[in-house]
Amino acid sequence: MRTMGTHLPIGTAAPEAADAGASHRWYPKGTHITIRGLTKRFQDATIYDNFDLDIPKGKIVSVFGPNGCGKSTLINMIAGILPCDSGQILFEGKEARETRIGYVFQNYREAVFPWLRAIDNIRYPLQYLNLSKVEQQSRMDRLMESFDVKLDLQRYPYQMSGGQQQLVSIMRALVVDPEVLFLDEPFSALDYEMVMFLRERLQKVLVERRTTTLLVSHDLDEAVLLADEVLLLTKRPTRVAENLPFDVARPRTADTTITPAFIATKTRALDVFQREVRKP
Repeated sequence: MRTMGTHLPIGTAAPEAADAGASHRWYPKGTHITIRGLTKRFQDATIYDNFDLDIPKGKIVSVFGPNGCGKSTLINMIAGILPCDSGQILFEGKEARETRIGYVFQNYREAVFPWLRAIDNIRYPLQYLNLSKVEQQSRMDRLMESFDVKLDLQRYPYQMSGGQQQLVSIMRALVVDPEVLFLDEPFSALDYEMVMFLRERLQKVLVERRTTTLLVSHDLDEAVLLADEVLLLTKRPTRVAENLPFDVARPRTADTTITPAFIATKTRALDVFQREVRKP
């Protein structure tokens, strides 16, 4: 199944965790996404070469690294949008078609359907799920309550601000209750007030639902602020430079960015980033 903002994806389970139908697959305990031997080339450029990675279940992981290292390429391959040349990506022993995925794109203007009202944009993916009308409405009601929406969802996208359109895009990705959510620089084109609002609402919903989330961001403050782990990448061919945990209570706000824990994590991330950028 594949729809705008969501589709079904890949994965593995440790023998003791795997069910009878997937006993040949494995995944480390506590891991949601397992990547082994991932390789991707564009013409003569090798982006990933035999790349391995484990993404923990129920955590928010931000992806940060030098320009051109393949941050968006990585999440697009994991999400099944972009094919890899070789390797395996599995989601708790399941393949892409067996996993509900939500995806929020950077360009909200191209992501939402201009001919549909906001409410119909959000509801759109539900038609691909085997749900009754009552169950569909229940999903919508829970989502509206979680985001505490105050805007008029009867309007069309062209009648809404950029931030409001991105909120619609985010809600559409979440209405299917995705097992994994991908966010590709979702706030980069928005004004700061809307960014703060969406960060606060989104992290509340993701923590409540314990949705495994991968966030690509070029903003180091944002990458640290929203994440449980900051995945720092090297120059290509890309490797994991370091994986920094950020275990600070939520909700996280602008005040979080002046705490010693935030400053220490950001400083370490910046040191690693600068070290990688300076490499020939």
